[in-house]
Amino acid sequence: MTQSTDVAIVGAGPHGLSLAAHLAAKGVNFRIFGKPMTTWSQRMPKNMILKSDGFATNLSAPAPDSTLKAWSRRKGLAYADQGLPIPLDNFLAYADWFQKRYVPSVEPVDVAGVTQQGEDFRLTLESGETLIARSVVLAVGITWFEHLPEILSALPAALRSHSAAHRDVAQFKGKDVAVIGAGSSAVDLAWLLHQQGAKPHIVARAAGIEYNKVPDASDESLLGRIQRPASGIGRGWRSLFCAEAPLLFYRLPQALKRRAIDSHMHPAAGWFMREKVEGVIPMSLGCTVAGAKAENGRVLLRLAGAQGKSERLDCDHVIAATGYRMDMRRLPFLPQSLVARIAEADGTPILSDSFETPIPKLYAVGPAALETFGPLMRFMVGAEFAAPRVAGRLERSFGASLRRAA
Repeated sequence: MTQSTDVAIVGAGPHGLSLAAHLAAKGVNFRIFGKPMTTWSQRMPKNMILKSDGFATNLSAPAPDSTLKAWSRRKGLAYADQGLPIPLDNFLAYADWFQKRYVPSVEPVDVAGVTQQGEDFRLTLESGETLIARSVVLAVGITWFEHLPEILSALPAALRSHSAAHRDVAQFKGKDVAVIGAGSSAVDLAWLLHQQGAKPHIVARAAGIEYNKVPDASDESLLGRIQRPASGIGRGWRSLFCAEAPLLFYRLPQALKRRAIDSHMHPAAGWFMREKVEGVIPMSLGCTVAGAKAENGRVLLRLAGAQGKSERLDCDHVIAATGYRMDMRRLPFLPQSLVARIAEADGTPILSDSFETPIPKLYAVGPAALETFGPLMRFMVGAEFAAPRVAGRLERSFGASLRRAA
């Protein structure tokens, strides 16, 4: 017999788990699918240090003891709201506790298909089970949206990869590895490669690697807080606006939205990585990859620099730390007939101010909402806005009938 639910959440990362925690607290009938936190546990370099401050590294639940701060104190681990970098392993342990405490019902199976059935949705799971959901929330994160530059995609698959494929890099010991990119993914991965005995070489269009500002006690003075107030996505009044007023951001002209997104999404590494990589990892900066070909089982890169300068770089493997590009057309479980109704021509989702797509009762949260609500949605801290807002909307739709039934 086909099962049914009021709400189906597709994805069990920070945004999916946070929404589920809020729905559970409201008594809304839901099911959540996906292996919890797989992007963080399987696709981030091990030993990575998070760039986000402690106060902005919470999964969201309507409970004061659900924060990373409260969990760290119970575990006796060092914690500070700002200025103390958070090891990935600590965050993963916190997220595992959060999931078991607030979302024990998560089902670690992927969704293979979503189709519309009248006013409802039919979901097919990879296990073969089917169910009917009155509403679906896409909390798909970034896993499906890796960006591999076209010039590298022509290389044999054995010679090139995306940074997301490398939690561990032990297989590259003794190998020459080109890392393309200037952000934290590139820098963190290059350092991990170096630690594992590989010979990394960073290649980036930027003239220099940008690092987040080193924490300064003066930032917390009265003058510092006035000049550069702290927010979950960075310091400054523009960042504060994007972090604290996403509904106002929603109503900005598209040109202003784009400017704000670009200013927050530029590549930057954690401040604590500068001393580890500068003077240690060779870099070709201010260069673009003008050519890439396989030659005798290795890769030959042709780099083009300023004033027509060129450089040749031979390596055993190329890793593209080139980020992600949101495109709903790349979700394998969504038929293109649905995608055409919920996204722009480039695959960018169209969302209301309650995260609903043009198809009633189909929602999208997390990075999928970046173009709608701004850079806040690209960060974990965005769940603190999205989860209660979407949960409130779903409670109004389904919660009252559930309470009557109870």
